[in-house]
Amino acid sequence: MKHRILVVDDEEQIRSMLTQMLEQEGYEVHTAENGEQGMDLVCRHAFDLVITDMIMPVKDGLKFIMELVRDYPDLKILAISGGGAIKAERYLTMAGYLGDIATLEKPFKRETLLDMVREQLDKV
Repeated sequence: MKHRILVVDDEEQIRSMLTQMLEQEGYEVHTAENGEQGMDLVCRHAFDLVITDMIMPVKDGLKFIMELVRDYPDLKILAISGGGAIKAERYLTMAGYLGDIATLEKPFKRETLLDMVREQLDKV
């Protein structure tokens, strides 16, 4: 059975790149442009992992992750951010305080992302 992954990022280019990388590895990928759309999808579909950007309009990654942790505590989450080195680091640090959240700063290498995805999906 394929793992289902939700990619949430306001940048179309990032969503497309992540989708392509993950689909090449055999994952089923769905996408959303912000945390509000992402939450709507999570409420309607079962996902094994959510990869979310931190800095987005409408509902940012922190609010989205807080809702996910509260409502879906077993859902695996990988937070990504590249909003400037200091800003990205702060957002990712805050995400890590919300629970067992993996974090990755943009830009990242394909293999680094895929290793983190596998690591998150292998968690019991």
